[in-house]
Amino acid sequence: MIASHKVISMASVSQWFKRVLERPGSVDIGRYQRVAADAAKAEPSLEEVGSAGFCAAVRVAAEETLGETPYDVQLVGMLAMLDGRVVEMATGEGKTLVGAMAAAGHVQRGARVHVVAVNDYLARRDAEWMAPFYAKLGVTVGWIDQTSTVEQRREAYTQDVTYVPVAELGFDVLRDRMATDPGALIVPTPQVALVDEADSVLVDEARVPLVLAGAADPGTALPEIAAVVRRLSRGYHYEVDSEGRNVFLTSKGTDTVEKALGVNLYDDHRTVTEVNLALHAHALLTRDVDYIVKDGKVQLVNTSRGRVALLQRWPDGLQSAVEAKERLTLSETGEVLDSITIQGLLTRYPEICGMTGTAVAVGEQLREFYKLQIAVVPPNRPCVRVDEPDRIFATMADKQAALVEEIAAQHATGRPILIGTLDIAESEQLAELLAEEGLDCVVLNAKNDAEEAEIIARAGQRGAITVSTQMAGRGTDIRLGEGVPALGGLYVIGTGRHPSSRLDDQLRGRSGRQGDPGGSVFFVSSEDSLLTSYLPDEPLPKDDAKQAAYLIGHAQRIAEGVMLEIHRNTWRFTRLQELQRGELLQQRDRVLRGDAGAEALRAASPERYAELTEQNVDVAERTRQVVLYHIDRAWVDHLSFLADLREGIHLRALGRLSPFDEYNREMIPAYRKLLDEVGRRSKETFEADGDLPEQGLRRPTATWTYLVQENPFGSEWKRALTSVSSEFKASRRRRRP
Repeated sequence: MIASHKVISMASVSQWFKRVLERPGSVDIGRYQRVAADAAKAEPSLEEVGSAGFCAAVRVAAEETLGETPYDVQLVGMLAMLDGRVVEMATGEGKTLVGAMAAAGHVQRGARVHVVAVNDYLARRDAEWMAPFYAKLGVTVGWIDQTSTVEQRREAYTQDVTYVPVAELGFDVLRDRMATDPGALIVPTPQVALVDEADSVLVDEARVPLVLAGAADPGTALPEIAAVVRRLSRGYHYEVDSEGRNVFLTSKGTDTVEKALGVNLYDDHRTVTEVNLALHAHALLTRDVDYIVKDGKVQLVNTSRGRVALLQRWPDGLQSAVEAKERLTLSETGEVLDSITIQGLLTRYPEICGMTGTAVAVGEQLREFYKLQIAVVPPNRPCVRVDEPDRIFATMADKQAALVEEIAAQHATGRPILIGTLDIAESEQLAELLAEEGLDCVVLNAKNDAEEAEIIARAGQRGAITVSTQMAGRGTDIRLGEGVPALGGLYVIGTGRHPSSRLDDQLRGRSGRQGDPGGSVFFVSSEDSLLTSYLPDEPLPKDDAKQAAYLIGHAQRIAEGVMLEIHRNTWRFTRLQELQRGELLQQRDRVLRGDAGAEALRAASPERYAELTEQNVDVAERTRQVVLYHIDRAWVDHLSFLADLREGIHLRALGRLSPFDEYNREMIPAYRKLLDEVGRRSKETFEADGDLPEQGLRRPTATWTYLVQENPFGSEWKRALTSVSSEFKASRRRRRP
């Protein structure tokens, strides 16, 4: 008895010490547990949010409308989110209901809630699923997806709770920033953001800024250049760097391209740019991995979600280069109109909370970038899933053969199997290998994501074989069919380790929900991209499981470090830019909603103002449109300047200067110049004859989003060395006889 007391005391001391150090997951949930325990004795009441009475009220509402009685641990999670925490709860613990209860609590406090989802499917599913629960509590709910019209979006945002994918929320905010009529605004003032799959949204998605582009010119990629590049061979005509992020012609490749096109590449800047884009599309972007071709169009795949990203393109002519590669009609190019980071988007909200199954692993980042703390909620029932050690193979071929053999052996017992693959191409290749062995499977990837709910619903049935990309790794519970628990439950097989251990944990989490039996295993080879990219000179020892596990973990830590650097670089490069944008938007809002534009132009050009007034011109509207146009145009030009600045800023590292400091230092005078330009251009346009279209000043007729990546070629130092090396090679070619 004394020994037991001593163990408990040491555990308490350890937890207290973690809280003092503010370690991830150290939030004390004891008070939430006490309130949840008291809920069974309390009268249901919505009058005092956060009390046992409110807990009792939401419990009754869930029972009556959903047929589900929230567990105490779900109430604990709800209370933690009402306190502004990120909650870590295991897969299958009912986070969807927890989020709905927390959202209802925030509404009862008088706040509007945006439930920020990781994808369209979850936003719509959860809103429709929880709608009866919300209605019982007198809370209105709406949802938005990529196909929602402007009117549907406006209606959804008027509800008490709006479920919206993070990208759609960001693009709605960006489009509002371009509005020329106050009535066209659709996104209300931010109040509470409740983030589902918080680690994915706040960390993974945060590496890529959201960028809004507008139509500018027709696509310029040349089919003849794509045809030439298509014939080039890796290792002979071109080389790819060790990280697979850049590609360059060899001297033989340069000779071949110049001969085929009849030009000297380094005397023709436009042609060398087109060749580089075509080479990038050919060598670094893979069909059914980075994109798919559907209905005659290139559609990008979001690799972290395994889904098609509608209305999203690559920038700077790369989209046209991929279309030329695939022999498709070229889409028009565009220019960047505005951008926002996920961090900038969500820190607009006075209060942020969230939930996920894997928060502690990114706890330091959540605290660093969002000042969020994590509350770890224990499972309602202990997890009994059996996680086997990785199975190690020397080659990819050996791994695939063993993989098919294992699937066949497990299938023979009737046990359902979920195989998690790393991309679309691998999922389809594995399906073909299984078909050759007479094994029928269902494939779930970005090409058939509309069927996700139906496929996942069957994945736990006896004899089912489901091959999926990362799509099935988030927000889906797989229920076991009759007799399946006796067979050991769902068996999850990973065909390789992901760059992040969190993604591995999410895949494992498809099995063993709510105390169900289950199992998982990963098949890994020394030729897997994780190992070749991050530990290229370290083959995995087949007979030393401990050393192999260490090397795999080390490769993942390196990959996670690279991703963290990208996240930090995104924030470093955009922090001042977003402050400047915020200041400019305040001025823009005064013009949009008031008479700031009219007052400015009346002071700058009183004679013209009086002349237009005498002509019965709606001077207030004309001045509004003129000033708004030039504010937006000046910001587009500012972003173009910043893009050019960033192209060469890494070279400052050679002079022992900080690229980030130098970049920010040059942004300040450029922004001041922007403000002066808005005034000068507005006055010039106002004094000219005719309205904006008559003067040839038109806004883009179409908008879309760009897929961009910060720090695309590794560290700043490596980029600098690569640039210098490339210039050296180019100069040697120019001097050739």
